[in-house]
Amino acid sequence: MIFLTILLVGIVLLYLYNIRNFDYWKKRGVTYVKPMLFVGSTVDVYLQKKSVTQYASEVYFKFPNEKMVGVFRSTNPGLIVRDPEIIKRILITDFYYFYKRGIMPGKTLEPILRNLFFAEGDLWRLLRQRLTPAFTSGKLKAMFPLITERAEKLRTRTLNAALEGRAIDARDLMARYTTDFIGACGFGLDADSLNDENSAFRKLGVDIFHFGLRENVKLLLKDIFPELTDNITFFGRLEDKIIDLVIDIQKQRNYQPSKRNDFIDLMLECKTKGKMVGDSIENFDKSGTPKEAKVDLDDVIMAAQVFVFFAAGFETSSSATSFTLHQLAYYPEVQKKVQQDIDKVLAKYDDKLCYDAIKEMTYLEWTFKEALRIFPSLGYLMRTCVKPYTFPELNVTIDEDVRILIPVQALHNDPQYWTKPEEFRPERFRPDEFNDVTKSIYLPFGEGPRSCIGERLGIMQSLAGLAAVLSRFTVEPAPNTKRHPSVETRADVVQAIDGGLPLMFRERKK
Repeated sequence: MIFLTILLVGIVLLYLYNIRNFDYWKKRGVTYVKPMLFVGSTVDVYLQKKSVTQYASEVYFKFPNEKMVGVFRSTNPGLIVRDPEIIKRILITDFYYFYKRGIMPGKTLEPILRNLFFAEGDLWRLLRQRLTPAFTSGKLKAMFPLITERAEKLRTRTLNAALEGRAIDARDLMARYTTDFIGACGFGLDADSLNDENSAFRKLGVDIFHFGLRENVKLLLKDIFPELTDNITFFGRLEDKIIDLVIDIQKQRNYQPSKRNDFIDLMLECKTKGKMVGDSIENFDKSGTPKEAKVDLDDVIMAAQVFVFFAAGFETSSSATSFTLHQLAYYPEVQKKVQQDIDKVLAKYDDKLCYDAIKEMTYLEWTFKEALRIFPSLGYLMRTCVKPYTFPELNVTIDEDVRILIPVQALHNDPQYWTKPEEFRPERFRPDEFNDVTKSIYLPFGEGPRSCIGERLGIMQSLAGLAAVLSRFTVEPAPNTKRHPSVETRADVVQAIDGGLPLMFRERKK
């Protein structure tokens, strides 16, 4: 009897704990998606029937007259923001209310996530200050020779498929290219995944983004019980490997930059500057003056930066470049314009890819941006409120820890802002057509202080890969190519295509 009583009381307490916030948006007069026990209003995300991007887009188009819509991630209130002006406030104007991303639930980040993408507060700010000089134009230009050899291997792999008349998965092809580049640029190692079918680096890339049902159960538990689940990790299986690899490379270089101009060199340069010191974004004295924040750039934090550099660099670029090729296969007239642009520029540089040549390929860049408009690698942005904030447009106040979702893909495909958004038309990015409104909602790399620090590097390696392929090959749909491929619903942060993107590559006769 006592046991049944305790069990009943436990069930009632768990029920009350779960519904404690379910009237949050009703009390504030905000239209919201009705929640369910445990899973809130995101049941399809937890069950991996929809990706976060798909869910955010669905809500966006379901409520066309709302500036923002309330949702619940498990028991926690969140907002999907639709209005460009409010988005600008969150990302730029009132950034210091929303400097946290809050992608990973829980109170403590696991060590390998103490990087520029996932870090919060002072650690994020100090890392951003220290690493920003590593991505200047001069640094990028010095990295470019690392691309040249990988571009040739990319052409060779593509040529082999073309000569055999067989389709090749553009997603896998470009993932191998970007993996090789990031391996060389990030670790100073020759990954050679373009030649080696069983490349360890390629497997590492696949492992990083394997997010199965088990991981979603972990995510749900951390969302429901953030105070009790700090010991639950997502990347423990990879953490020691990454840290040991970074330590070994440092030892090989005697803890000094090696003049390879890769990311490890840049990190070693940052480390020689000593402790990271700056004004705190989290802690202030009684007068409101920021206190001093300090962080050591130790081996674990260095490894965390290399980890995210590898993960973000290869996955986002390979997703974007392969989707660009897929679109060009169905828009041959656009593909001809791209090839004319590439041919004209390369003729000035003795048919050799180089940093300056890539910078001149304007139409290719518009084409890549158009692909990112239709299918952005990061289909949503997330921010978390750090202190009570009132949206002046609606006189709605939200509390600390409320998560904000900005549905990037929905904004990029809304006919309210883009004429015939389903059409692939690179001319949208002509300077005289790309207006202030579309600029404000075109967010493939984020915006504001937490925008992607590697944006220019990502664009550089992507355009170089596309130029290497399209200067020698014409791409066409394969017999088994789907015109509108399905999105991988298990994808979390970075979007992916389910089943790959098979295409035919035909050697060009110049």
